[in-house]
Amino acid sequence: MTEQTIVSAQEAGQPQRQELGWGGFALQFLSVIVVYFACGIPGVAIWGETSTGAAVSVASSMAGALLVAWLWLQREGMVAEAWNLRAPTKWAHTLGWAVLATIAIIGWFTLGSMLVEAVGLSTPDVEQVLGWVTQSQFHFILWIVLVALFAAGLGEELLWRGFLMDRLARLGGLRSRMWLVIFLQAALFGLPHFYQGFGGVIITGVVGIGFGWLRYRCGGNLWACVLAHMAVDTIMMSLSYATRLGLMPTT
Repeated sequence: MTEQTIVSAQEAGQPQRQELGWGGFALQFLSVIVVYFACGIPGVAIWGETSTGAAVSVASSMAGALLVAWLWLQREGMVAEAWNLRAPTKWAHTLGWAVLATIAIIGWFTLGSMLVEAVGLSTPDVEQVLGWVTQSQFHFILWIVLVALFAAGLGEELLWRGFLMDRLARLGGLRSRMWLVIFLQAALFGLPHFYQGFGGVIITGVVGIGFGWLRYRCGGNLWACVLAHMAVDTIMMSLSYATRLGLMPTT
């Protein structure tokens, strides 16, 4: 399937998008980022830098960012198109892509870590996060619900593959340039993971490329991306918790 075919499939039957200027894009994107960080403060202020505080902070940050993104999309009547969560025509097709994406991403985490380490870059350091996740059964469930399912699985796909890709696709010079839109959103998706080191930015950025392509491959529908993202985070957290309980061998 060619890029033009994928783009045409996404845009078939949809109204012509209004072009967005770079200044307008910067305003919208920065407003989402500012609110994201601002909404994360109360959770840490109340519970401190604890497992509960971190989980609540991540979830409230995403809730605030999604609200601002929704307001921008609603203002232009683009919510349904950017946040395409309509029931797929063929759920089996969507689930199949979600399963393949889940396997590919988990495999890439292993391979990607080996590659960045081979070139002398630091590998993603997620020990503190996994320590919070596996602190207790309560915290494990809290992180699964608030982070794996809501903030990461649903929220990040609505924000990055939904809102951001819609905004980028409407910029002058980027319209109908599928791969340029994919690479730009992937770069912006990877940068917030700098706390995991430069290797973490690269590994996450590649995941963003995969999710961006999957969105186009599914005609703009986000369900395959959402389900795969939920599955990856839930599996990784569950494996860590199982290891803590002694149900998985340690390396």
